[in-house]
Formats: sequence, structure tokens, C-alpha cells
Amino acid sequence: MTTTENGTQTRELAGKRALVTGGSRGIGAALVRHLLDAGAQVLTSARSAPGTVPDGAAFVEADVRTRAGAQALAAAAQERLGGVDILVHNAGGAQPHQSAAAIPDEQWQDALDLNYLASVRLDALLAPAMRERRSGAIVHVSSAAVPLTPPPFLHYTAAKAALENYSRGLAAELAPFGVRVNTVSPGRTATPGGQATREQWARLGPGPGQDSTTVPLGREGLPDDIAHAVLFLVSGRAGWLTGSNIVVDGGEFPRG
Repeated sequence: MTTTENGTQTRELAGKRALVTGGSRGIGAALVRHLLDAGAQVLTSARSAPGTVPDGAAFVEADVRTRAGAQALAAAAQERLGGVDILVHNAGGAQPHQSAAAIPDEQWQDALDLNYLASVRLDALLAPAMRERRSGAIVHVSSAAVPLTPPPFLHYTAAKAALENYSRGLAAELAPFGVRVNTVSPGRTATPGGQATREQWARLGPGPGQDSTTVPLGREGLPDDIAHAVLFLVSGRAGWLTGSNIVVDGGEFPRG
């Protein structure tokens, strides 16, 4: 919700239909809650069903790493929502390795499928209808660590770097049709998945980016911190923003 000058609250996304991938926990679950609070109809997906789904949201199991999974999710969005006005690509992740050379070929492919090609495929299925309606908002969730590219996560950051480049190009293509495409790049965020990954990374030995004391604002991010940025980008308040990348990392990874 947003608050107007006279102190009343408005559900700024009332009537909008939103699809969020990777919405079962962490940042994705926060996104679902905030979109619902703003009045949107929300469908979310994950590879397995969560224990609970926020009241008012719909859920479908889908593996967006595959073309068939993306097609099934797009079909479910059409069936359950009647179309999509807001598309947030939040599904992502990868496991750390001792070095770049130690990353198996299949995990390079998995990182590309999950962190890059899933967005490309789902956009190709859902953006044409937005273009035809001359309205829509797409947000790709990347990573603030892309410029750092720590070797244990090189497959992940390389895929996210490709996602950022693709996002800028898609923004330029769709802008004349009223469809906005932006990126949010979270930094160190307190989520169950993030914590498990950092613990795995720590077992590989010390490396840059592991110490949370390097965050200038003095704390890890919260899922709500990321959700607030996404909500802004999909709202009318960001009506003149496209092709942008909002880095939400407490100042840890400044970009030039």
C-alpha cells in the first residue's frame, strides 16, 4: 500500500495480475505478500509446493529451468489469472565450488537455465501479450555480486551478468510499446537459502565477500528490503523507469 498526502492508504496495484517465480520462501515470499497487500492478484511458482501460501495467492509447481516448465507456467498464468500485467523473475541460485575449474559442466548449464534462460523463455511467452496491450512491467532479479564475481560462484554471476545485459536490451525493445523492463540486484540478504549457501561457501575457506561487517549500512538485507524495490518498479510511481538496475545491498558493492 501507499499513503496519499491526506494520510489515506491506497491499493496501488488493484486490478493488476502478477506472476512471481521462486515465491515459496525468502525474497519471493516477501514479494508475494507485498503484491497482495498492494491489491494485485498473484500467482507464484516453485519447484516444490511450500508448506503454506499467503492468503489470496495462487500457487503452481513449475520447474522454470526447462522450456516445458516455462510453457506450463505461462499456461497456468493464463488459466488462473487470465493474463499477466506484472512479471517478476525471482527464481535463481547456485552452489559454490572450490574454484571456477571445479564447477562441473552440468552445473554451468543448470546455472544458465535457472538464472538466465528461465527469464528469456518466460518473457518470450508472456511479453507479447503485454506488448499488444501496450502495458506491463517486468522485473529480473539479479545479484549485487556480479561485479565481484567470486570464483566459487562464477557460474552464477556469469549467468546473472548475461541476465542484466539481456534485460537492458529487452527494455529498449519493449519501451515503445509501453512495457517497462528493469532489474533489481540484491546484496547479502537474510533468507534460509542464502544462509545455507553462505555456510557452504565458508566451508571452502575464506574469500572476499563473506564478511557481513563489510556492509556499510551495518546489517544484512531483509526480504522486505528487496520487495520494496520491486514493488516500486512495477508500480505507476516508476512509470518513467525502464532499463534500470536498482542495487539493494546496503552499499556493499558500489557500481560505477
